[in-house]
Amino acid sequence: ASFDNNIICADEKVLIVVDSVADELMRLMEGQHAVKLTAAQAEQLQPVLLKNIDERGKGTVSRDWVGRDAGKIAAAIGLNVPDQTRLLFVETPANHPFAVTEMMMPVLPVVRVANVEEAIALAVQLEGGCHHTAAMHSRNIDNMNQMANAIDTSIFVKNGPCIAGLGLGGEGWTTMTITTPTGEGVTSARTFVRLRRCVLVDAFRIV
Repeated sequence: ASFDNNIICADEKVLIVVDSVADELMRLMEGQHAVKLTAAQAEQLQPVLLKNIDERGKGTVSRDWVGRDAGKIAAAIGLNVPDQTRLLFVETPANHPFAVTEMMMPVLPVVRVANVEEAIALAVQLEGGCHHTAAMHSRNIDNMNQMANAIDTSIFVKNGPCIAGLGLGGEGWTTMTITTPTGEGVTSARTFVRLRRCVLVDAFRIV
């Protein structure tokens, strides 16, 4: 979620985690240059980052903050964070505006759920039928298969960051945005060239 300040559509926009490992995960995130916000700090930050929040909780992202550094976003509410901070995260309910809105900045909502079935159902709900990108971390192949079929995205990454699905640290070409939601996958330079055929009739035939 911190790659390129989360401006790429395929980056993680919400983190859903089962309760049994949620606290440990957030502790480890804090050890990787991520800063956990309190609920009060998130409440302060919300009107800075989002406007016109509707009844579903979805808001309009302030363009002034899209792709900005985590430290600058924190400073907007008077919060000083270490210079190497790459991500701000906060535990929220599933209907929080940060979880419902595609933020496109290094602010990540973390939603705690009871079990994997609830996690998959919520992932489908929050993905909103875009069928773009999703990821799952699990050692259970059956659970990953269940998620892959339920979420039905063009890119589905298992046990890695979403950007691995764009070829960065994963298999395939490294391309950031083009064609991922079309069902044609990511692209290479050859995708955009004109393929030509040159045909000669009645000569150079070997029968």
